[in-house]
Amino acid sequence: MKKILIKNMVCDRCITVVRQQVEALGHPIARIKLGEVEFVKPVGAYKLAEIETALIDHGFELLKGRDAAAVEKVKKLILDHLHWREQKPSSMNFSDYLAKEIGMNYFAISKLFSSTEGLTIEKFLILQKIERVKELLVYNQKSLSEIAFELEYSSVSHLSRQFKSVTGLTPSSFRKLGVEGRRSLDKVCSNNIEVSSPKE
Repeated sequence: MKKILIKNMVCDRCITVVRQQVEALGHPIARIKLGEVEFVKPVGAYKLAEIETALIDHGFELLKGRDAAAVEKVKKLILDHLHWREQKPSSMNFSDYLAKEIGMNYFAISKLFSSTEGLTIEKFLILQKIERVKELLVYNQKSLSEIAFELEYSSVSHLSRQFKSVTGLTPSSFRKLGVEGRRSLDKVCSNNIEVSSPKE
């Protein structure tokens, strides 16, 4: 096998850890990115099992099959859009964007994601949006209205209500807490967080 897909790679730290683990086992990497490792030369089944064991010890899993790869691609597209600012076309809503990029009907993607991850795409997106809001509150000089515009909230009040429903704090209270209130991106997929999505 020349390429593997890996679950739970959601940040640069994950890339570093995966690279260290794979290369420590003697497998040179040709290319690595979130959710994917390509080897210089093919890796046999026995060696692949060694890699899988090493990655499991660090909270990662090898993805097997088209469905697993589709779920990871959903997560990567959301992360790219929110955290790394790789923009979807402004004329396209997010469900159509995911369906186009993944090549599946959105209803099928949504059902698959929920059954695999234990939460809906919408809840995952909300949790990631709130982490991005936290980042901008702590490290940036942007106003709340600028943050709301950047993250496509319909209004500041919508952002504030959603932020409080997830964190229990208002954005201004959180800003006073500073960096202590943030979580690593790989910890933002908690299945036991109840999230409401207030509408205007």
